Amino acid sequence: MHPKRALHGAPCPLPHPPAPQALSAGLRALRSIGVDGVSVDVWWGVVESKAPEVYDWSAYEQLFSLVQQCGLKLQVVLSFHSCGCNVGDSCTVSLPPWVLAVAETDPDVFFTDAQGLTSDEYLSFATDDLPLLRGRSPVECYSDFCHAFRRQFSSLLGPDSLIPVVAVSLGPAGELRYPSYPEGRWRFPGIGAFQCYDKYSLASLKAAALKAGSPEWGTSGPHDAGSYYSAPGDTGFFHDTQGSWASPYGQFFLSWYAGQLTAHGDRVLGAAAAAFAGSGASVAGKLPGVHWHFKTRAHAAEATAGVHCAGGRDGYAPLVAVFARHGALLDFTCAEMSDHETPPLAACGPEALLSQLRHTAARFGVPLAAENALPRFDAHAHEQIVRNAYEPGGPELPPLASFTYLRMSERLFQPSNWTSFVAFVRRMAFSGDARQEEEREPSGHMLARATSQAQ
Repeated sequence: MHPKRALHGAPCPLPHPPAPQALSAGLRALRSIGVDGVSVDVWWGVVESKAPEVYDWSAYEQLFSLVQQCGLKLQVVLSFHSCGCNVGDSCTVSLPPWVLAVAETDPDVFFTDAQGLTSDEYLSFATDDLPLLRGRSPVECYSDFCHAFRRQFSSLLGPDSLIPVVAVSLGPAGELRYPSYPEGRWRFPGIGAFQCYDKYSLASLKAAALKAGSPEWGTSGPHDAGSYYSAPGDTGFFHDTQGSWASPYGQFFLSWYAGQLTAHGDRVLGAAAAAFAGSGASVAGKLPGVHWHFKTRAHAAEATAGVHCAGGRDGYAPLVAVFARHGALLDFTCAEMSDHETPPLAACGPEALLSQLRHTAARFGVPLAAENALPRFDAHAHEQIVRNAYEPGGPELPPLASFTYLRMSERLFQPSNWTSFVAFVRRMAFSGDARQEEEREPSGHMLARATSQAQ
């Protein structure tokens, strides 16, 4: 098996961007070891910060030119979320100031938990089609941004051009999920919390309950779902053997909650696919790697994030179907993780989760890319990535479409880390066989993600 692959880093800009000379040196170093390209976030909160539909692409024009001069390809991520709320975020980028101004008078545009705490990381899915942002809906804003990007960089789009892939942010951290485990409120391996208490989500829940003939189900989320840091067995809702998740109400609520997520992914990926149709660039999106409590019946952490896997359901199938409908590449994380590295009490299953995604993606004919969830430079993590890339777990599974390495940073270029990384890139390029790598031609290429402040 000789997969073509790409290597990227995290979609987070540095608080103090390196000088162009230093960035150029880093990019050229990546190119010299066989990395094929870089991936960079294009932040909504940076480009459209001044006013609605006033776009400033100047910083990205300079960055794209530098990447091109260094002989690398580029994957962009149109990032409609904020930065600074997740593990590994090294800077702060908010949503556009004019969006935050709307939220000052209508805080329900943001997700809200049962305690009334809001998250300003991403706009509530229930507002997708509501003209709350100075006469435009969130999805219209995302669509307009995609069209504006295409107009600005049309000459650079296409499989043989600088930008072969355009990914779009679908939720917090760019992933298609709810902000159920925010930094500061949540700690691993807590189950997280449902995010459905803004007035727009509650109106949707009420309508769904009326349609189901049980209006009493539409007043709120589960009352016994615990808190951000609870364990499943500590709650009435997520208990493995007696949990109310298995009741008619529990199944109704989880289906509605997951359905809101699926519908949001359909709307945003559909808007992106329409915006880039005929451009030659592929569209991509990302699903979350919520691997803790994966080995329990209730799948509590996935449930609060919006993926309904309780009782053996494949909650990822409806999401993957959305990617198939719009011809999008699916990016998934935690490719560096092994089950034995995780604490037993957390019931983690990163290997089984990735395997499930691979089988589901193959069933729907969706190309699957992967990345590491956390910055890792150790040999064990590299070995796990190589194994996942070259041993897919069955003859019916295609190889990974690409691999994203998190991330290009000063740590990557430290001597010991760089030495390990060079060996890792070489193994990825030579089918993972360290014994034969000196005798073979490279079988694929990789991308590395640049982290740069666009200001």
